[in-house]
Amino acid sequence: METSDKKLHGSDPPRLWVISEVYYPEETSTGYYLTSIAEGLSKHFQVKVLCGQPNYSVRGLRAKRHEIRNGVEILRAAGTTLNRNFVVFRLVNMITLGMSVLWQGLRQFRRGDKVLVVTTPPNMPFIAATASLMRGCAYVLLIHDSYPEVLVAVGKTKANSVLVKAIHFLNRWLFKHASKIIVVGRDMQKLVQKKTQGLGVPIAVIQNWAEVDEVLPTKRDENELIRKLGISDKLVVLHAGNIGQPTETKTIVDAMKILADDDRFHFIFIGSGVKKIDLDIAIESFGLRNVTLLDPMPRSKQIEFLNAGDVGLVSLVSGMYGAAMPSKTYNLLAAGKAVLALTEPETELAMVIDEDKLGWHVEPGDVEKLVSRLEEIYEARDKLGEIGSRARRVAEQKYSLDRAIERYTLELRP
Repeated sequence: METSDKKLHGSDPPRLWVISEVYYPEETSTGYYLTSIAEGLSKHFQVKVLCGQPNYSVRGLRAKRHEIRNGVEILRAAGTTLNRNFVVFRLVNMITLGMSVLWQGLRQFRRGDKVLVVTTPPNMPFIAATASLMRGCAYVLLIHDSYPEVLVAVGKTKANSVLVKAIHFLNRWLFKHASKIIVVGRDMQKLVQKKTQGLGVPIAVIQNWAEVDEVLPTKRDENELIRKLGISDKLVVLHAGNIGQPTETKTIVDAMKILADDDRFHFIFIGSGVKKIDLDIAIESFGLRNVTLLDPMPRSKQIEFLNAGDVGLVSLVSGMYGAAMPSKTYNLLAAGKAVLALTEPETELAMVIDEDKLGWHVEPGDVEKLVSRLEEIYEARDKLGEIGSRARRVAEQKYSLDRAIERYTLELRP
């Protein structure tokens, strides 16, 4: 009777569906962020997750099709998990998972539910929107990557192509029916405002966050990775995270070639991705001794490998204004690292660096400026500690999970 009374008087928490290709036990950035969002919102909503099987950091693991974890009910839809490094296989995975999510959404969604869907992969928002509209639900878009801008920036299509025009047309429909759009950067907000002009859909900015409780600054002379590589006397420039299509590698490679015989610097790259081969080729072709490439490491080891760098390197190709914000930036701040970014002016990445004086940014392609900036950093390396302390303080005050969950709760409440 008590349960019936609660339902009758509407005192049960509202139902919120979180739709994402990747979720726990995945540790990729999208999987990590969506897991944290869902679990953080479980205090205020009856949270249900609809996702796929692991196919990234823990590919091959078969997770339970249905389970409850940390207050969140997880339903894993069927779908192929072919090797996503092959474009055809990736498309097959998108189609099969999309069909399964659509079927589950039509079965599981109820009128009055709210749906939060992330734009990865790019077909998932359309699947979730279709199911939501057919079942009388309101959906909220969470944009991590803005299409077609990403495709144009990485050279997969031209800005005036038929594909781009088709995506803009479809996006207009998607935006029109959304109850709200959440973006992860202020440049992205400006871009989406232009794309939604006349539709009246509200757009909120909620930045991603740093793992301030798990990632802490540690003493450089106690770092195991620095000791193992024998680079304690170098200025260590660290790139930790995916080295994918949006990563500007050519400028970095050209800078490393110029600095090849300069014993002051050492570059460490930790991660994987299609552009890692650019680094492999450069090391072999030019005999670069100032570079170390390492395979991806689990999130549990972040406190060690993030503290192996004196400066954190974050890199985006040209044309990424409003298209994405590298989430790796925030944990670099949590580790107390100054950030050196390859990015265009006025991007969210540039704004994060500039507004709190957390490092430097150079435009992609400007090799001379990047080398010059690295030399300036080396000469003023005694100030890195001051910048690092400020970075840690900013991470705690502005980019924490608690702060993000407060914003999500506010934006998603009825």
